[in-house]
Amino acid sequence: MYNEKLNAIEEKLQGRLDAKRYHHTLGVMYTSACLAMKHGESVEKALTAGLLHDCAKCMPGEEKLLTARKYQSELNITGFEIDHPHLLHGKLGVKDAKEEYGITDPDILNAIANHTKGRPGMSLLEKIVFTADFIEPDRDGHHIPGMDLIRKTAFEDLDLAVYMIIKRTLDYLQESGGPVDTDSVATYEYYKKITEEKN
Repeated sequence: MYNEKLNAIEEKLQGRLDAKRYHHTLGVMYTSACLAMKHGESVEKALTAGLLHDCAKCMPGEEKLLTARKYQSELNITGFEIDHPHLLHGKLGVKDAKEEYGITDPDILNAIANHTKGRPGMSLLEKIVFTADFIEPDRDGHHIPGMDLIRKTAFEDLDLAVYMIIKRTLDYLQESGGPVDTDSVATYEYYKKITEEKN
């Protein structure tokens, strides 16, 4: 499954990410593959999306803003994201994935675009990468309340895991006084309803 194309992407990507981000990226890639095996998604697509999810993360801040403004409508970048540039790397990653790494699969591109905030009605691959980004082994579970339960849940009920992650994120933002994006709230409300309907 780990073919020459993926190997070439990894080698190129390693030169564009700092060591810490690259290590995290490998964790997300392999966690995505594990979740794909469990939940019936293409392992190759999960490896590719996991590998490229942060491909634009280390772009310098000013370049991020300039690129975001230039491609704002094409990449569906919101005003909130421009005001909070740390949220831009997912959608900017779509542009990089296409132009630098030759990715054309819309599901992979959506998984890259939405791995930070999620969205209502995510595909299976999107949910896998969104979840893997949060639970990959390098994340320090001792400082994230409920991490062990979220990791366990991810392999049992992916919708519930997504709900737990987005709830934890919103709780953290409210506790710390951080800005809350309406897109994240919409994701929360959607997966809250999904999990309530299952129960």
